[in-house]
Amino acid sequence: MARIAGAEIPDEKKVAISLTYIYGIGPTSATKILHNMDIDPNTRVRDLTESEIAQLRETIEQQYTIEGDLRREVAMNIKRLMDIGSYRGLRHRRGLPVRGQRSRTNSRTRKGPRRTIGRKSKK
Repeated sequence: MARIAGAEIPDEKKVAISLTYIYGIGPTSATKILHNMDIDPNTRVRDLTESEIAQLRETIEQQYTIEGDLRREVAMNIKRLMDIGSYRGLRHRRGLPVRGQRSRTNSRTRKGPRRTIGRKSKK
């Protein structure tokens, strides 16, 4: 397995797909990187030479914020919103949907499993 930016990318997959295993690089960014380097997106990672892998690694680290740095940046942005007390920060703090979705009936992913309150069975 090739190691780029602290992430293992699989050898058996095509280069365009395997680059998306790096946090911060999606399909569009992957194809753009490969186009700029004149690498065919359909080639497998195992078929790349060491120099191409080194060039890929260098290009990605220079042009993109990825992996740990990006995770830290996102966490700091969320922390900043919570510290200044904005509406989005309050939603993050309470574990509710942040982007305007309804929360009366849906949003089980953010709220977790249902907790029944005040329900007693009749005798």
